[in-house]
Amino acid sequence: MDREIVSWLQSLRDSAAEFFNALLFFGQTMLLPSRLQQIGVALVLALFAWALSRWLAPRVDAWMHAQEGRPKWQLRLFIVLRRRLPLILYMLLIWGAVWVFAAAYAFPSRRYVLVLVATIATAWLGIRLAAQLIRNRLVRTLAVWGLSIWATLYYLDLLDETSSALDAIAVRFGDFELSAIKAVVLTAALFTAARAVTIGSSRRIRGMADISPSMQELLVKLLRIGLYGAAFFIGLKAVGFDLTGLAVLSGAIGVGLGFGLQKVVSNLVSGVIILLDKSVKPGDVISIGDTFGWIEELGARYVSVVTRDGKEYLIPNEDLITGQVVNWSHTNEFVRLDIFFGTSYADDPHAVRRIAIEAALSCPRVLQHRAPVCHITGFGESSVDYILRFWITDPTGGLTNIRGNVYLALWDAFKAQGISIPFPQREVRILGEAPAGGAAGPASEVPPDGARDPSAK
Repeated sequence: MDREIVSWLQSLRDSAAEFFNALLFFGQTMLLPSRLQQIGVALVLALFAWALSRWLAPRVDAWMHAQEGRPKWQLRLFIVLRRRLPLILYMLLIWGAVWVFAAAYAFPSRRYVLVLVATIATAWLGIRLAAQLIRNRLVRTLAVWGLSIWATLYYLDLLDETSSALDAIAVRFGDFELSAIKAVVLTAALFTAARAVTIGSSRRIRGMADISPSMQELLVKLLRIGLYGAAFFIGLKAVGFDLTGLAVLSGAIGVGLGFGLQKVVSNLVSGVIILLDKSVKPGDVISIGDTFGWIEELGARYVSVVTRDGKEYLIPNEDLITGQVVNWSHTNEFVRLDIFFGTSYADDPHAVRRIAIEAALSCPRVLQHRAPVCHITGFGESSVDYILRFWITDPTGGLTNIRGNVYLALWDAFKAQGISIPFPQREVRILGEAPAGGAAGPASEVPPDGARDPSAK
């Protein structure tokens, strides 16, 4: 172990010495009078570009405010260019200086530094413009700085020495060697590419009208899992990790699934089944237990159901697979509702049925082409019992409110036609109390003739 540490330190020292020697040599080449002159010109142009950008900024902002009617992508492009105004001006000025020096001096060495600075400035501008395609701010910042440093070292011809110095500080585990910089840069690049492809592909998949919403969600999830998984394993393989070592990890994960993650895996598998069999999909109106609402989102572990009172229930996918679910809009949007009522025996049942159907049709949400029907269900103790059935196509608008509106229409129609809604009436008498009107009490309270008092004659 000590020998390996000594060898690693020796390698680190040699790589660092090589890097600093290359950097010192480059610095010495910049001390030539002609190159010092070019460095001075580059610095002066940098100050001039900064001052010119401060002077132009208000005028550019006023011009941009006058372009509000343009398409959004053009306005975004203007904003991006406005933020890079100092760098754009410096790039134009430095390339102008290169042209002037090329016309004044025939030797390329007389403009070498200016060409180098102009090339690096152009690379920086291109990197910053291309980085706008990355939405995540942290990833975009890391990409800009990482690529800018790489481009600078590349054009300064210091990339090989820098790579050797960074490889010298790699972490070693036996035969496995891992460069921290390589791992970070490569993994970040792979995940950024996977995220960009996922976002673009998801938009296209969700825009395909010939694919059902549930299948769209399934494709998006499979694509996301596949791309991120591929980025992860490719990153591991690229940095030199032996993937056969994941066999132990997969075994441990299998044991964990067997003991503690059954519900998690069950919900994940149930979510895939729901997407495949299309039993429920976003926008469906369902009832599960006491919960009635419409599906807002199909998640990997749960289904989001929003109720009429604004509550959002997160129902595990397993409950929708193993339990009973009422899908009010599975195959079509038609929903039939039933309400019950009773009328007096003195009212004509034919007229009651007709009036009830007309009252239901007076409600706006009740369908006209699927006409309501009214049937007698029985002769009750104090009323003739009816059932009124009608259809709607918007269960998301609520069921209780439409039932209430139909009941109210029935009440108004029955009042207008003189139809009464009876209710049971009961008369309660207390033993020993004379009834109203002075009538004789119950027979049980009157003594028999043989038991009457003789003096009463």
